[in-house]
Formats: sequence, structure tokens, C-alpha cells
Amino acid sequence: MNNRLRIALFTYATKPRGSVVHTLELAEALHQLGHEVCIYALDKQDAPQDPAHVPNKRGFDRPYSCSVQLIPAQPVTGDIDRLIQQRIQEFVRFFSDPIAPNRPLPYDCYHAQDCISANALLQLRQQGQIPHFVRTVHHIDAFSSPYLQACQEKSIAEPDLCLCVSAHWQTQLRQQYNIEAPRVINGVDRDRFVRPDALNPSEAVLDLKQRLNLLGNPIYLTVGGIEPRKNSIALLQAFAQALIDFPQAQLVIAGGATLFDYQDYRHQFFAEVDRLGVSQSLVLPGIITEADLPLLYHAADAFVFPSLKEGWGLVVLEAIASGLPVITAQQPPFTEFLSDQQALLVNPQDVEAIAQAMRQIMQPALAKSLVAESQMLCNIYTWENSARMHINAYHQLIEDKPLLKSQSSPRPPIQTAKP
Repeated sequence: MNNRLRIALFTYATKPRGSVVHTLELAEALHQLGHEVCIYALDKQDAPQDPAHVPNKRGFDRPYSCSVQLIPAQPVTGDIDRLIQQRIQEFVRFFSDPIAPNRPLPYDCYHAQDCISANALLQLRQQGQIPHFVRTVHHIDAFSSPYLQACQEKSIAEPDLCLCVSAHWQTQLRQQYNIEAPRVINGVDRDRFVRPDALNPSEAVLDLKQRLNLLGNPIYLTVGGIEPRKNSIALLQAFAQALIDFPQAQLVIAGGATLFDYQDYRHQFFAEVDRLGVSQSLVLPGIITEADLPLLYHAADAFVFPSLKEGWGLVVLEAIASGLPVITAQQPPFTEFLSDQQALLVNPQDVEAIAQAMRQIMQPALAKSLVAESQMLCNIYTWENSARMHINAYHQLIEDKPLLKSQSSPRPPIQTAKP
């Protein structure tokens, strides 16, 4: 078997979310190891609001060296079920069109990073267009919609191989689905996030602070937007308590690109902002560009992430690589890779505990110790290590399930989007 693999990675978006970042970083690491990789990503542009509206730049907001094929994601009228149905079919139509130029087949491995692309690959396998596929299960959701729940069930039960990024979700797959899923780690690009000089902020950091009006002291940062599983309301309430001790503090909640609008939860969040009277201390910059993200970490004094449910928590490792002391939840998956010498671990359901940690982490000696103890993680959790684990899993799958005869012909060239 040729050790150089042809790998197709699938992701539901180009905006930065955990599984999307994982896809791009994994693809780059696989490419650097000499494999032929293409990312297939649904790409949604903003709908025009007025004749002068200029839509956002398409694609990933960062450079890349592997091949990327953007699949247009059209506007959807209807509820979330209709949205998911359309997104699945956009993948399927792209791969099924017999007259499409540069049809993107075949590959040695087809790998979905989410429920949407996994359901699309399931349909393609059922049609005989691909021989097998892989899905990484980052975490398992509980949907109220029967359709969404069924999509999730199929995306977990039907792949030829499931992978997990944490031991916690390995256990959940074993208990809930009787699936043995090999673990593949997440990673961080340390060179991208390392803080050049913590004592002397760069002009770029100072410029970002001015643009975002980050004039407070201290600055608490979290990344992931406002949503239930990020525990945003509890974080806000804890911050209000920390403001008593640090009246000049600011809380920055960055990010927020998601398929779901969580409108009811957001209404509760902003009602709590008004009740607590903290609007002047709250900064909501929205999606942060890839160029600005390391600068935002460098502009902060502490990273606070009391999330209730994560696949692994990429942003925690990004914060550590950026030299920030971290507060996060004392539960899996965080406790799989973090000790209480490397981060302040708190009960995410206890607002008082989060607030107390936000006060403690401002002690210089404690913050310095947490940062020093956590840096070793950046040498363990690398994308190269992750890519090598993926390659082992891919080879095992291919040995067990070789390509269909109809897939063994030479693959035509793929049309790629240039960075």
C-alpha cells in the first residue's frame, strides 16, 4: 500500500468554530507530512442588506497550503431542520453532479468533522459513489428536534470508523452506541500564538486594544460567543462579582459563528446584562479575524472558560500557548489534560466559585505559576502528533475496507480555491 494517502476532509463552514479549526489545522499537518489533502467546506456569504453592501470575503480567513474546495451554501428560508437538510444536500449535489467539472473523486479516505458532512457522506456511500467514510465525533448534543436528533444518530452509528478527541467522548460512544472509537488528539500551533514579550505589548496589540476599546484592567477573555453550553450567563454573573474588587475590569466575549442563533438564551443574557448593570464593562467584538486572534489573547490578562460541554476545548490550549493563566471547568474533557497546577479548575455551575477564581487569578505569583506549569502541554498537543495518529487510523480502515473497483481509476485534478 502506498504510504502517501489522498484524503478529503469535510467541514460545514469556513467561519472559526472548534471543528472547523480542527479541520484546517489537521489538513495542513497532513499536507506537511506529504499526503495529498483537500478540504471541502460549505461556504456561506452574507446576504446583502442594501445595494452598497459588500459581502464578506469567501473562504477561510487565513493562509493555507493544502487544497481547498469551497461549496456555495445558499440562503435558507425556514427553520433549523430545513437549514440542515439543505446543507446536507449541497454537499451531496456537489459530489453527485455527473457533468460537474473536476469531479472530486476518488480519495483513499473521506473524513467528516461534523454531523452535516457525515450525513452527506452517508448518502454518497449509499449511492455507491464512495466506498467508506470516517467521522470525528467532537461531542454529542441533545436536540429537541426529532430530525436533528436522527441526523446525529446516523452520523455516529453509520460511519465505517468514528474517531474522538477525548477519552470522555470515547466512553460516551462506547456506552451509548457500543462504538469503539480511536482517540486522536487536538493540537495548537505554538508559533502562531506565543506572546513575544508580555511586558512590552507590540504596536499591533496596542492597536487592537484601541480598536476594540479595551481600556480596562484587568481584561478577562473568553472565546466562543454567547450560548448555553458556553455557560455565558454564569460567566457574566461571576464577572459582575469580580467587578466589586476590580471596578475597571472588562469581560471580552469573542466569537460566536454557529448554525444556531440561541435567540432565547441571548435574550436572557442581555436581560442579565441590564439587571447587573455591567454593559459598560462588557465587550462583544463578534468574530475575530485570524490575524487578530493571537493579538486578542495577548491583550488579555486571563482566560475564563467555564464551559458546560466541549469536545476538547481548543481555545483553552490557544490561551495557554499565548501565555495566559486559565480558568476552566473541573470536569472532562478539561481534566483529561489539565491539572490544578496548570489551571484554576472550578465547578461551572457555581457562580461564586467562578468569581472567586477570577479574583485569585489576578494574583501575580499564582498567574505566573499557572502559565509556567501549563507550557509543557504545547509540546505534547501538536498538530503533527495529531496528524500521525490520524494516518494510523486511516491506514487501518483502508486495510479493512479497500476502495471499490469503481473508485480505483485515476482521480481527475481538483479545482482549488487559492488562499
